[in-house]
Amino acid sequence: MPKIPDALVPENATYKALLDVIAETEILDEDMTRRVLRGAEHDFSYRHSVFSGRDCVVLRTVFALTPGDPEVIAARMRELADKRRASQPLDMPSAGSTFKRPQGGYAAALIDEAGLKGFSVGGAQVSPKHAGFVVNTGGATCGDVLRLIAHIQKTVSDRTGILLEPEVRIIQE
Repeated sequence: MPKIPDALVPENATYKALLDVIAETEILDEDMTRRVLRGAEHDFSYRHSVFSGRDCVVLRTVFALTPGDPEVIAARMRELADKRRASQPLDMPSAGSTFKRPQGGYAAALIDEAGLKGFSVGGAQVSPKHAGFVVNTGGATCGDVLRLIAHIQKTVSDRTGILLEPEVRIIQE
């Protein structure tokens, strides 16, 4: 289950749902000033919000939810969870989706078409279940993951001319 601050920098189509339910968010901004953002000020779009790339602290978020039949809601939640379990390597340690969706396509499809599903560097592997995930098969180091990401980028770029941009934030000293 994602934490609220994680949800405020949406992935995939999540932002469409957020537009309808997040009424306001109170933050402590970079200048240590408390601010309240409402509605469109959240600037939700594909993999973006006003919080993207900012060093602020989310203090409070107010949701405007619509009541519904608990059984219908629970069934829908189970359906979505089952779909994720069937299509994503949730049983393996990973940082989630590794690359952003490139213009006009999907990173996972490009990686799969390049024959990289299951390819490994040390303990880091392109998930055999979903090529958009780099998973830790056991003992992967940061170096293994970074070398695998670089190999994926080079292979896909050489094959298609598309340079995949990491979705994960890479922080190095």
